[in-house]
Order: sequence, then structure tokens, then C-alpha cells
Amino acid sequence: MKWLFAPVPLGRVAAFRTLIYLFVAADLVIFTPWVRHHASTPGDLYEPLLVGRLLHLPTPTPLLVHGIFWALLVLALAAATGRAPRLLGWTVFALYFEWMVIAMSYGKVDHDRVGLLVALAVLPTVGRARHGDPTRTESGGWALRVTQVAVVCTYFLAAWAKLRFGGLDWVTSSVLARAIVRRGTDLADLIAGVPYLLILAQVGIIAFELASPAIFFLKPRWRNYAVAFFYSFHVVTFATITISFAPHLAAITSFLALEKVRPVVWVRGFLARRRGEVESHERPVV
Repeated sequence: MKWLFAPVPLGRVAAFRTLIYLFVAADLVIFTPWVRHHASTPGDLYEPLLVGRLLHLPTPTPLLVHGIFWALLVLALAAATGRAPRLLGWTVFALYFEWMVIAMSYGKVDHDRVGLLVALAVLPTVGRARHGDPTRTESGGWALRVTQVAVVCTYFLAAWAKLRFGGLDWVTSSVLARAIVRRGTDLADLIAGVPYLLILAQVGIIAFELASPAIFFLKPRWRNYAVAFFYSFHVVTFATITISFAPHLAAITSFLALEKVRPVVWVRGFLARRRGEVESHERPVV
């Protein structure tokens, strides 16, 4: 319990909250704008996920899809300011949850949104948090920790699924080769030409995903290196087979000391320095 509720600065929670809600807004217009096309998709093609069936969620209509889009866009931007964290937070979670049910109920289900959905579910439980506030909070620590657990589970359970359905033969299969044929880049074509390199990459992927829980046992400095490796893994993935995992990358920031990143303070400092330089140049020489 001490590990699960390890306190963190409120400033870290505030920064993480702002980043997550800004990502939700960006996701609507950059990463998943295609979900709006389901507004005109025939209703008989809608096969809701299990959770959609259990909750008796309605079949998407133009009014429902477009209404969720615009409401979620406005409310996510409002939530990013930190105001009304519980009311706006729960509302954004509910709307984004429905947005994801609509997105994933017509075929393929992406697994890169688990961490983001968990973050949206737990952030409203923290309450108010100001940027730069060093006060430590156990509720904020819990919110970040369960998000971290969701991030690691995404990796570990991906490996479990590979071995469950593909067995050890997955490691020596042509999974990456097929992915490169379908959506590979020029860099991927170069890599594919190296004998046995794709097999070694698949061994590395399984090893990395199975070992991902080890990040919880690392000291802070080494944990940062591990997070950097997580990001580099996804950079290579995008550079070779153009899969971004953008929502997952946003959730990974729960491992970082985001309170140290204060762009507003940097901008104010930069403007103050520029103003001082201008005034010094304009000051008459005696």
C-alpha cells in the first residue's frame, strides 16, 4: 500500500493532467478524426464491445457522434486548465470512453489506449492541483501509479497474447515481415534485407515486453533511462511500420517528474530577458 500510494508533488499531477487533457483534444482532430465517419455508417454494422453491450450504449447516430466530438473537444480544453477537476474530469472520461467504444466497435480494437483511459478515470479523484505546487499528495501518487501499472500491463499482456495465440513460434514467424509488406517505410525495407535481423527484432520485442515490469524496481535515474528506452522503441516502430502508439506515449509521461517542466515559467523568463535587453539598448549613453 505504501508503494501504491507513494506521495508525489501536486505540481506533477497538475502537469500530467494538463498534458493528458490536451492530448485528448489533439486525439480528436489529429489521431482519431476518422471516428466521425461512423456517424454515417449503417447501424447494422455496429457490433458494440462487451462493455458497450453491458452498459446498453446506443447505436451511433450523426447527432450522437458529432455531439460527443464537439462536447469532448471543448470540455477537454477546459479541463486542461485545471478548473473544476472533478466535474470536468469525470465528464471528459465518460465522453472519451463512449468515443472509444464507437471507434472500436466496427472491427479492429487497438490496445494502445489502456493507459490513457486509466489516466482519465483516476485523475478526477485527485481534486485540485496547481502547477509548481510542491505539496505532496498520496491521492495524486495513487493516480499516477495506477496509470503506470496500466502502461506496463499494456506491454506485458501484449507479450502474453503473442505467446498465448502464437506460441514460441511467434518469435520465428513472419509477423514483422508481413507488417513491413503492408505498411513498411524505406528504413524498414533496408532492415528487412539484413538476414535474420527481423527474427532477432521479434526476440527483442518479446524480451522487452516480458521484462517491462522491472521498471518498478529501478532507482529514479535508471527508471528515466528505461522510459527513454520505451520512447525509443516506439520511435523505431513508427519509423519502420508507421504505428505511433500516441495515446500510450502520453500515458508513459506518468513516470516522469513533469513538475520540473514549466513552459509558462520559461516563456515568462524569456520575455523578461528580452524586455531587459531591449531596455538596455534603448537606455541613453551618458
